[in-house]
Amino acid sequence: MSADPAHLVDPGDPLSPLPGHSSRGRLERVLRSGKFAVTAELNPPDSADPRDAYDRALVLSEVCDAINATDASGANTHMSSVGICSLLTRVGYAVVMQISCRDRNRIAIQGDVLGAAAMGVANILCLTGDGVQAGDQPGAKPVFDLDSISLLETIRIMRDERRFLSGRKITVPPQVFIGAAANPFVPPLDYRPQHLGKKVAAGAQFIQTQYCFDMALLRQFMARVRDLGLDRRCFILVGVGPLASAKGARWMRAHVPGIHIPDAVIARLDGAENQKREGRNLCIELIQEIREIDGIAGVHVMAYRQEELVSDIITASGILGNRQRRPRPPAVKESSNA
Repeated sequence: MSADPAHLVDPGDPLSPLPGHSSRGRLERVLRSGKFAVTAELNPPDSADPRDAYDRALVLSEVCDAINATDASGANTHMSSVGICSLLTRVGYAVVMQISCRDRNRIAIQGDVLGAAAMGVANILCLTGDGVQAGDQPGAKPVFDLDSISLLETIRIMRDERRFLSGRKITVPPQVFIGAAANPFVPPLDYRPQHLGKKVAAGAQFIQTQYCFDMALLRQFMARVRDLGLDRRCFILVGVGPLASAKGARWMRAHVPGIHIPDAVIARLDGAENQKREGRNLCIELIQEIREIDGIAGVHVMAYRQEELVSDIITASGILGNRQRRPRPPAVKESSNA
C-alpha cells in the first residue's frame, strides 16, 4: 500500500465539501442532488483477516452509495466499526461508521470521531446501542455515558463549533455527515415522529430506519413527518431486507427488539412454494413502493452476511435507474512489512 497521504483519505471522494455540505462524502452529494440513495450494511467478520472485510464490501460497493460498518450490533463482538472503516477507506469505499454509546465513554468516542475523519470517514451514524444483556457476553459492563441524542450533539459541536465537550479547541474539525436511527414501527407510534424531531434538532442530517415490513405504518409515520417539516430538514432512508422463511420471520418478530412483521407478510411466505425467493420478491416490492412515498430519500438494505443477495435485490428493484454500477476499486495490496 502506498504511503502517499492521498491514498489514506477516501480516494474515491477527492473533492472538498461542496457549498452547503458538511462533508466531502459521496452519500451526502447523492442525497443533496436529489437522487434516490442506497446504503447497505456490512456485518463485520469474526476474524482478524482484512480480506474477510474486503470480500464482503466488494459486492456491496458496486450498488451502494455508502456501506455501513456495524458497531457490535446486538451487543455481540465482531471486528470493530472503526477497524472496518480503516480498511475500507484506504481503498476508496464510501462508508458509514456506526458508533454505539454502549461500549465507550465520551473521551473515547470523541477521539474515535477525530480518528475516523482523519481516515476519510465522511458519515457517522449515532446509536445508543443494544443493552449488553442482548448479546452473548451479558457480564460485560455497559457504559452509556452518552445516548444517541447527546452523541449527535457532541459530534455537531465538534464539527460546527470546533471544540470538544470540555471546551478545548479542535484545530481541524471533523468534516462529517451526521446520521441517526429511527423506528417508526413500535409503540407509541404517535411519539415516533416527535422523537425523530429531537434527533434532527440535535444534529441528525440523515436517518436510517429499522426494517420496514408494514407500508401502512410507514405511510402514517411519513405523513406526520411531513406535517412537522422534518423531511425538509433531514434525509430519510428506510430500512428493508429479505425474509428467508415464515419460520424465520416469526422468530425475528418474537426475539429481535423493534421488529414489526404483519401477519399478512408471514402468511404470504407460508403460502409460497419457495419461501426464500418470495422473501426476496417481497423486499423488491417494498423498495419500489417506498420510493414512491413523498419525503423518503433512499433505502438502507440489510441482510445478515448475504451481500450477494443484497446486490441482487438492489439491482432487480430498478432503484438505481440509469445510474451505472460503480466500478470495483483496484485490488488491495497488503504491505509486506505491515
